Amino acid sequence: MHLKQKAHAHFCTTAQNNILQIQQTLAELKDSSTNETKSTAGDKHETALAMLQIEQAKNRTQLQNAKQQLQTLTQIQAIAYHASVIHGSLVHTTLCYFYISTALGKAVIENILVFAISTESPLGKKLLGLQVQNNFIINNSKATVIAIW
Repeated sequence: MHLKQKAHAHFCTTAQNNILQIQQTLAELKDSSTNETKSTAGDKHETALAMLQIEQAKNRTQLQNAKQQLQTLTQIQAIAYHASVIHGSLVHTTLCYFYISTALGKAVIENILVFAISTESPLGKKLLGLQVQNNFIINNSKATVIAIW
C-alpha cells in the first residue's frame, strides 16, 4: 500500500473515531440532562440545564463538522495521481508531507509526518495548482514541491 493510501486510511479512521467520540459525549450529555430534569433545585437547576443544552448544541455542531470531514474524505480516490496539487493530493515538500483533504491535524505514517489540511486553509490555498519543483513561501520560509500523488 502506498503512503497516500495509508494516509487516506488513517485520516478516515481518525474522522470515524471523532464521530464516535462526539456521539458518546452527546449520549452522556443526554443522560445528564435527563438526570438534571429530575432535580428540583430551582435557579441552580435551571442554570445547570441551560449549560447542558449549550454543551449539547456545541457537540451537535462538532458532530456535523466531523461527518462532513468524513464525507469529504470518502470522495477522494486514494489511488489517483495528480500532475498538480488538487483536492485529494498527497504533496511532498521540502518541509514535510501535506494531505490536501480536510483539517484533521498531523499523523506519523511509516515514520513520515503527514499533515491533513483543508483546501480552504491559507496553506491549502497556496498549494493548490502547484506542480513539482514549484516554490512557495510559508512562515517567511521558502519551500519546494518535491512530489505529488
